[in-house]
Amino acid sequence: MKNSYRFFENRACQYFPCHKGLENFNCLFCYCPMYLREHCPGKPEYIEKDGKRIKNCMNCTFPHQPGNYDKMIQILKE
Repeated sequence: MKNSYRFFENRACQYFPCHKGLENFNCLFCYCPMYLREHCPGKPEYIEKDGKRIKNCMNCTFPHQPGNYDKMIQILKE
């Protein structure tokens, strides 16, 4: 895919890819804006540490899938 306002891939990033398993990896939402939402469209896991519930998104690729750009924007508008 070509870099644009909907897609950006940064292969020079020292963390690329931060998640495995995607051929076209969209870095546009590098820090997921859904992280602070209790209910997000991805598949986060939750871990308990020191009595706190922590959202673990290591296995979630939802914001990095190029086809999910419109869904991400729609959720952010809500």
